[in-house]
Amino acid sequence: MTIRLLIADDQEMVRSAFRMILGSQPDMDVVAEAADGATAVEEARRLRPDVCILDIRMPRMDGLEATRLLAGPDVRDPLNVLIATTFDLDEYVYGALHGGACGFLLKDASPALLVEAVRAAAAGNALISPSITVRLLAHMASQRGGFSPSPAVRKQTGRPIEPLTQRELDVVRLLARGRTNEELALELYVTPATIKTHLANVQRKLGVRNRVEIAAWAWENGICGPGQP
Repeated sequence: MTIRLLIADDQEMVRSAFRMILGSQPDMDVVAEAADGATAVEEARRLRPDVCILDIRMPRMDGLEATRLLAGPDVRDPLNVLIATTFDLDEYVYGALHGGACGFLLKDASPALLVEAVRAAAAGNALISPSITVRLLAHMASQRGGFSPSPAVRKQTGRPIEPLTQRELDVVRLLARGRTNEELALELYVTPATIKTHLANVQRKLGVRNRVEIAAWAWENGICGPGQP
């Protein structure tokens, strides 16, 4: 199956680099590009790509607003949005998380990590750049008093629909530390299919839509904290 991509960035050089890297993959096809957020939203709604790769700072509409319009909690059929940005700023990542983004990547990440992040987003398995995952979520937890969770997380913060099992809590704790499905399976001595089942159950019990919101819930509720494995 070919992964159809939209790339939105106000710098032609960045779009060209991403197009070259991703277009060279046998299972990826760049179907649209945009130099501003408004055009990105229009093209994404028209073409329904499998993954939208958005910069944050763009003219006409920034990537955070574009993310909210394409993947926010009020969107009936949300798209997969991957944020790729130069700016390693907490408030940007928080905004993108709340807007429904399923991945965060810094532009200086390796081409291999970019490709991995796109494949993860297309498969519904969010990937956050390893350089920012734990720091951002830990900081988010330490700032709970002044931090407003996303609507989905806020709805269920601290109160799952059903209690999580011990194994589900193990999965959540490791996921919040940035582990992939494959790493989770190895550490817990189960198959990747079993991990997917656990994650589906966790999403249902927490009332959240993706792995990023599971991780946010874990940090906001002390499931994964400083000093824990």
